[in-house]
Amino acid sequence: MCGIAGIITKNARNYNHEIQNMTDAIAHRGPDSAHHEFYENATLGHRRLSIIDLSENGKQPMFSNTQKECIVLNGEIYGYQSIKKQHAEYPYRGGSDTEVILAMYQRKKENLIHDLPGMFAFALWDENKQQLFCARDRFGEKPLYYTTGKNGEFIFASEIKAILASGLTNTEINHDALSHYLQYGYVSTYQSIYKNIHSLPPAHQLIWKDGTIEVSRYYSLPKKDRQISLSDAKEEFVYLLKNAVEKQLIADVEVGSFLSGGLDSSSIVALVNEFLPNQTTISFGYDHEDSELKYAREIAEKYRTKHVEIHEKKEDLVSGILKITPFLDEPFADTSTLPQFEICKAARKNLTVVLSGDVGDELFGGYNFYKVENELKKHFSYQNVIAQFGLKLYQNLKQTSYLSQKNIQYSSILDFHQNDVRNFFNENERRQLGINENYSQPYSFTADENSLNDIMRTDLEKYVPGNMLLKSDRMAMANSLEVRTPFLDIDFAEFCIQLPDQLKINSEQDKIILRESMNSYWTETIRNRRKQGFGLGIENWFEEKNLMKFSDDHLKNKDQKIFKYIDFHETQKFLNKDRKHWNLLQLALWAEKKYSQV
Repeated sequence: MCGIAGIITKNARNYNHEIQNMTDAIAHRGPDSAHHEFYENATLGHRRLSIIDLSENGKQPMFSNTQKECIVLNGEIYGYQSIKKQHAEYPYRGGSDTEVILAMYQRKKENLIHDLPGMFAFALWDENKQQLFCARDRFGEKPLYYTTGKNGEFIFASEIKAILASGLTNTEINHDALSHYLQYGYVSTYQSIYKNIHSLPPAHQLIWKDGTIEVSRYYSLPKKDRQISLSDAKEEFVYLLKNAVEKQLIADVEVGSFLSGGLDSSSIVALVNEFLPNQTTISFGYDHEDSELKYAREIAEKYRTKHVEIHEKKEDLVSGILKITPFLDEPFADTSTLPQFEICKAARKNLTVVLSGDVGDELFGGYNFYKVENELKKHFSYQNVIAQFGLKLYQNLKQTSYLSQKNIQYSSILDFHQNDVRNFFNENERRQLGINENYSQPYSFTADENSLNDIMRTDLEKYVPGNMLLKSDRMAMANSLEVRTPFLDIDFAEFCIQLPDQLKINSEQDKIILRESMNSYWTETIRNRRKQGFGLGIENWFEEKNLMKFSDDHLKNKDQKIFKYIDFHETQKFLNKDRKHWNLLQLALWAEKKYSQV
């Protein structure tokens, strides 16, 4: 895991100061070493977190055997050993997974991307073609941002802060991105908060040549559901997940696992045990009666792991917020970011690589709102014009059920999902704040508005990269920790995506395929437990006097920078110690930071 940066421009050696500033800005992504390499028209920079091939042969930027290609990679190529054998003609100098991309490029050029597994963001300079080839992994585990500089330079980096550190770009606000943030609490993975700085979306590649930038999609989610029996699905599920876990345990440093005591992380720990007995597991908990630590402890004891527990320190939320703010280059309102930072910080004391159970909910149907959407679809009023008309009249006289209300309000379960689930500010509320834009990102498929599976596909292309994986990457890299996600192994993920939704969720149960396949690996308590969120309710946080004073300082002073973007007086109506309040506070912190960088 690393940080990458580069500038493509004539007389690139004149940009030594700029590339140095860029890699310095992301030193946390790779504290082990820093290197830069120069061609006449390109400079590449790298910060290294040594995980595979710890020798000098693994350092980057990495030249090919001909010196005509040079690559910087952030990520891991899982199963690279088999790829290496397929390209045995290449004269490898070391044991790095990065080098196999150079070997693949010499044979396949840009077409290598279709055969490249893993989590990655990379940039490869081809000196003969005077071309830069960049790509980002299929699900968006690793980030890549780019811009055109003031003098026509093409500039890229792992994080926005590195691009800003170059001093070669401006910071005009992107109001589409601001609108998306206010609605969902994060900026779309297709954008950045700045108008002229762009995010390379997941599953996309970029080619720069002669000053022209061409971005294209190289991968789409499988669009059709499979017909498969539960017994066959269970067998294939376990086989593919074991393969995924085994591939992601490859490293020249110790690999541990996050363990929440939930179904997903417990499954990962159980399968790791088959390949790596006595693994280290890390748990985070709150000191109250609903703490998950007791569940994690059960699994740790079952598999005899070296178990580490981290307890929350609730006494100073403001310090925690200020600790993570430097690592968030855009406004971000996910409250679990704070505990995520702490668990990564604690893990880094003993480990460099950790496996995570992230994205199980999106693949197996684990969220409660998926069950709600399933019930909405089955409700007698769903897309029944006559029933809805009658309910509208009836609700004027008497309160109707939640399902009835939502079926009247939204045209489909997809409409409900996009405009109610995980929403902060609706369209009218955003207009009150002075934001009239209403951004919707593109997808690799056309969703059936009545399909639960397509709702899960939507989350895989929207919420997962925009929120979940961004949070995981930034908080892990803030602590120089690599987090790997076995559920996003391409073979396993594609299998789960295509499972019919009745193997994921019904009126009684969620995560059916996971429960049926993995229940023998769990303890009885964990088999029967309900899903629990990672973080306390936001209302509890606002009970702290320090946090309220901090909020008042940032949101009740009309001279604060946030009010360059939204209306001060309308903002005051939304300061109700709830999720909207938290969203606005995070926006205020970002705005203050933005102006301090100018």
